[in-house]
Amino acid sequence: MDPDLILRWLHVIGASVLLGTGAGIAFFMLMAHRSGDARFIAQTARVVILADLLFTTTAVVVQPVTGALLAWRLGWSLAEGWIELSLMLYVVTGVFWLPVVWIQVRLRDLALTAAALSAPLPDSYHRLFRIWFLCGIPAFLSVLSILWLMIARPPIELF
Repeated sequence: MDPDLILRWLHVIGASVLLGTGAGIAFFMLMAHRSGDARFIAQTARVVILADLLFTTTAVVVQPVTGALLAWRLGWSLAEGWIELSLMLYVVTGVFWLPVVWIQVRLRDLALTAAALSAPLPDSYHRLFRIWFLCGIPAFLSVLSILWLMIARPPIELF
């Protein structure tokens, strides 16, 4: 088997998991939120947190490893502009993703409490949901941009 082909395949799988899981999580959390049903929100958040743990976290680790190995095997310098920009956008994604993970846990807990008390969702839930949603926008756009850079490999000079 061709090791370069296997590395490319693993890298594309990782990118697909990041994009797909991110989009899926956003969709399911938004739909649960729109329902206003605290029990449904809590259950959805439980599944979302598990998906982030299993899929997103794994892909977050796999991507830089396979990317670095690919660059090394193919003779690409990590100082190439498109790679540097991809790495910067990867950091941007992480800066927005890490708070989202914590927020999802808080949203779940707030929804569980509201459901247990048969109370409406508190203002803190709605405030955190808005932050969660807004953090997702730059993270998702960064992942889309990284995918474009991986495919196009445009000649970019950053430094």
